[in-house]
Amino acid sequence: MTDFEIPAKYKIEEVLKKKEIIELPIAGPHDQPIKVNIGPSHPAMHGTIKMVAELVGETIVNLDVEPGFLHRGMEKTCENRTYLSALPYTDRLNYVSAFINNFGYVGALEELFGIEITERCSWLRTLLAEMSRITDHYTCQAAICSEIGAMTPFLYFMQARDFIWEHFNWLSGARQTYSYARIGGVAKDATKEWLQKAKQILLDNIPLLKDIHGLMDKNRIFLDRMQGVGEISKEDAINAGITGPFLRSTGVAYDVRRAMPYLKYDEVEWEVPVGKYGDNYDRWYVRMREIEESIKICLQCIDKIPEGPVNAEANFAHLPEKTEVYTTIEGLINHFKLVIDGPKPPKGQLYHCVEGANGELGYYLVSDGSGTAYRLHVRPPSFLIMGAIDKIIIGHQLADIIPIFGTVNMIGGECDR
Repeated sequence: MTDFEIPAKYKIEEVLKKKEIIELPIAGPHDQPIKVNIGPSHPAMHGTIKMVAELVGETIVNLDVEPGFLHRGMEKTCENRTYLSALPYTDRLNYVSAFINNFGYVGALEELFGIEITERCSWLRTLLAEMSRITDHYTCQAAICSEIGAMTPFLYFMQARDFIWEHFNWLSGARQTYSYARIGGVAKDATKEWLQKAKQILLDNIPLLKDIHGLMDKNRIFLDRMQGVGEISKEDAINAGITGPFLRSTGVAYDVRRAMPYLKYDEVEWEVPVGKYGDNYDRWYVRMREIEESIKICLQCIDKIPEGPVNAEANFAHLPEKTEVYTTIEGLINHFKLVIDGPKPPKGQLYHCVEGANGELGYYLVSDGSGTAYRLHVRPPSFLIMGAIDKIIIGHQLADIIPIFGTVNMIGGECDR
């Protein structure tokens, strides 16, 4: 067998002689930055966000953040709808934890009307709000994992979230946006079977969280991408109006549920988790701890929820039962007036806030005595974080943008101004 001889023109020595070597300039501190458009794309930039980054090499030296628009104008739309028909729009503010939006909105109206909700309703709302907080944190943590390549915990989080969402479907008839709250109550009561199943789902989540902690907490790649990245000081966070897990990661233990207790948060045992450095890892850590605290609150709510009605006796604001509408003229007239004209609160203005999954979610309402809000303004927690995101990212590498932005948990529906 003859040896195969490589033709001279294909030998590596000959190829290298002819190769044109281009020397790329090494970026220095005085080089002219280049501009790069990042987004809008989904999921990394959450659909509507666009960032114009100025780069010197891989380092971000300037950043212009454009939150973008979903073209919905929720606040102005609600000023042209009755108080009752505006309720479904609140679901779409943060569609990952819609119950919290519902309860914050009707809480403002109940304060305006002077309605006191029943004990059972108050415990049930607390339970649903905390289960919503869990699903919101699951979604945020899952996105963070997937964006740095950790697909196993992403799938664990998504599976756990869907168990809860399907359970919400059993209660409300909807999986994600519920329109479940009513002025003075809720659309329908939860059965004993539903509550027991909810308890079992929550208990099943505890070993799941243990597995995720085992996968991520000491993972070298995860720590390198998260620790010391995206830091913000407590002073800067407070000055920017940031609240929620983002603020608590800096060591500030501000939580609306503790600072201005509402529903049943002052009747259950729980802690406010805080971080220390205000970086990506602390924001991850705070949310993981909040999931555990929310599970603790939910289990207490299920054990303590009393029997009784879920709706207050407020015929001037709450739609009557269908049996009453179908069998009495008074019920029919009341239903007709509430649907057409809407409930009419006294004139006045107020601000009512709750602790959303991303921070303080507030509703500012101005009533002129009609069935439609004269002014409705929402304080969206993630929108205020977006006002400071450029300062957090500048100085980091291009590859750090997505993990940092993931820990913001920006929800486009809230940010639609």
